Amino acid sequence: MSSFTSPSLPLIDDFVAQKCDEVIQILYQDDHILLINKPSGLLSLSGKNPQNWDSVHFRLVHGRLVQGQVGVSPAFAQAKLPHRLDLGTSGVMVVALNANSATHLNKQFQTGRIQKRYLAMLEGWVAADSGEINAPIAKDAALFPRVKICSTGKASCSEYQVLARLSAPKRTLVQFTPRTGRTHQLRIHSLSVGHPILGCDLYQNARSEQCAERLLLHASDLYFTHPHTGEPMHGHSPSPF
Repeated sequence: MSSFTSPSLPLIDDFVAQKCDEVIQILYQDDHILLINKPSGLLSLSGKNPQNWDSVHFRLVHGRLVQGQVGVSPAFAQAKLPHRLDLGTSGVMVVALNANSATHLNKQFQTGRIQKRYLAMLEGWVAADSGEINAPIAKDAALFPRVKICSTGKASCSEYQVLARLSAPKRTLVQFTPRTGRTHQLRIHSLSVGHPILGCDLYQNARSEQCAERLLLHASDLYFTHPHTGEPMHGHSPSPF
C-alpha cells in the first residue's frame, strides 16, 4: 500500500486591526533618526491584508500621525523601521531616516548592542523580587501566530524586577530587560511562570485578558549608539499605566 502525505496548507492570516486614532508622538528628531512613542493598537508595518494599511511606517512616510488626517506632520519619505513593536505594545521606537542609518541600527540590533526595557502589569503577585526566565521559544504552527515554549526552540532569556504589587485585583508591575529578542518573548515568558500580562489575547489565563482593555506592555527605554555621531542615545517613554 502506498502512503500519501498531503502538502501543508499555507497559513492564512485574516486578522484585521481595529482603527487606532491615537497620535504617534515624536520624542526626538534629527537628520538621521527619530525616536517616537507608538500607541497601543497600531501596527508597526502595514499588513498583507489591505484593510491593515494603517501603521507606524505608513503614517511616517505619508505625513499622518493620526489616522485619516493629512498634513499634521512632515512626511519622512525614506523612513525605515529597524525596530518594531507588537500591535498591542506601546512605547519608544527608533526610526531610521535614511539607508545608512537603517543599516547601522540593524547591525546593532542583530549583535545585541541595543538594550531594551519594558514595563508590564502581570496577573497575580510574583513571589520573587527579581529573577530571570530562561525558556526556549519556537513557532507554534498549529496556533499561528502564537509561539510556544519548546525544548528545541531558540534560547530565550528575560530578566525582571518587581516594581510594585497591587491589589483589587492582585497584579504585579514589573520591569523587563529582555536579553534575547524572540517574537512574543515577554508575553509567552510571563505566561510560562503563571503570571500572564494583563490584556493579552494570545497568552492568557481565565482572568488576565479581561483585567485590562489593552495589552499592558510598554517599551519604556531604549539604549543604543547614534548611527551618525556614534554618541550613546537613550530614548524614554513614560508608562501610560
